[in-house]
Amino acid sequence: MVKKYDIIAFGTGSAMNIVSELIYMYPNIKVAVVENEMVGGICLTRGCIPSKKLLYAAEIMHEIKRAHLFNIHVGSVKTDPSALLRRVREEIRHESMMIEKSLREHPRIDLYKTTGTFIEDYTVDVGGKEIRGEKILLCTGSRPYVPPIKGLDEVGYITSREFFYYLKEIPKSIVIVGGGYVALELGFFMAMMGSKVTIVGRNPRIIPTEEPEVSELLKREMMNFMDIYTGYEVVEAYRRGDKKRIHAVHRETGDTLEVDADEILVAAGRRSNSDITKPEKTGVETDSKGWIKTNEYLETSKENIWAFGDANGKYLFKHVANNESEIVFYNAFLGRRIPVDYHAVPHAIFTYPEVASVGMKQEEAEKKHDILVGYYRYEDTAKGDAMRVKDYFVKVIVERDTYRILGAHIIGPHASILIQEIINLMYTHDMSALPLLRAMHIHPALPEVVQRAFFHLHEPEAWKHHER
Repeated sequence: MVKKYDIIAFGTGSAMNIVSELIYMYPNIKVAVVENEMVGGICLTRGCIPSKKLLYAAEIMHEIKRAHLFNIHVGSVKTDPSALLRRVREEIRHESMMIEKSLREHPRIDLYKTTGTFIEDYTVDVGGKEIRGEKILLCTGSRPYVPPIKGLDEVGYITSREFFYYLKEIPKSIVIVGGGYVALELGFFMAMMGSKVTIVGRNPRIIPTEEPEVSELLKREMMNFMDIYTGYEVVEAYRRGDKKRIHAVHRETGDTLEVDADEILVAAGRRSNSDITKPEKTGVETDSKGWIKTNEYLETSKENIWAFGDANGKYLFKHVANNESEIVFYNAFLGRRIPVDYHAVPHAIFTYPEVASVGMKQEEAEKKHDILVGYYRYEDTAKGDAMRVKDYFVKVIVERDTYRILGAHIIGPHASILIQEIINLMYTHDMSALPLLRAMHIHPALPEVVQRAFFHLHEPEAWKHHER
């Protein structure tokens, strides 16, 4: 017997933005929600929220380590990362359970806590039961990608999932396979909690999607409290006494690297869940990596099925998923035809220093526009000087004739906050930097470094050498 619903929603992350609106708008609607992990989605349960709770503690610890620069002499500082992990986990579990309770108690929602797998058109197997939906929302998320490393399964490892779900204490030493956002943020946290951290990345640079000068400076700064190796492919893992050892080979030189640690964390990117949910059985097309193909309206190849969030593989950020959920809501349920807009997708990395970015990098912008590049250092503002920071900067890219903002890149304290006034201007009609230039900025305050970057515009390469 197939149970029929108006809506089947995969995932309890951003898909719930739509479900909550529909429940309010349509008193007779019947919704099935399918979730095979903790209720609340990746961001709440094993991503953004728990990581930032931990990283704020790491930030405090880092500030304590800098206290001597301000003639503040701190004695021995004791950390209790196990208690911190336990507290954060309890807070997240409580919130997840409250969301689950509200879903289970709602008279028009059926929650299926299991893996949903398509078996035919609009029909999903949920733990041996069959359900069918008139419309389907594929907010199926993603999961950690684990590269095929010889011996890794036998030695044992953790991913971000196990880190947030089960880790009870910080290992005394850890080697992290990967050099992206997750690797750097969790590595920073563990380093501040006293762990010996080694990062081994396969790309020539850490966070290779950032501007090269941002990547290089972040590596230099983070190597003050961890070891970082780039350009190395981890090919094997095995035990050596009571330690776990990884064996890596440099991708260009062939040099070898061996690192011993108490634990291995694999943070080598994300992969699609389509091999589990099998959307192709309902006629939904995926690409070669399993990400669900969508058009500019976030429609899949199958009528009345939409995909958003990590599922479409475009931008794996919670704020993007929330924005996409609005687009799907209007297009799928209000009869609109609103295209998704990715022209100014921001992101931040919560390490020390922080990194934040929005829009184009310089190389991309030069190919498409006649540009000017602005640059200003934190230390050349009164507030930056007071903070005793060195070499951190704001870099902005504008169209020469119009001052239209094309991109911005910040590395330094509070980068995730400083970049927001740029993001907001990039969502105005003309995307002009002129309001920022004309606006009165508080002196002495850190946002002056953003304004001054726009005041110091130069030819695309000259910004590197201009008089500071």
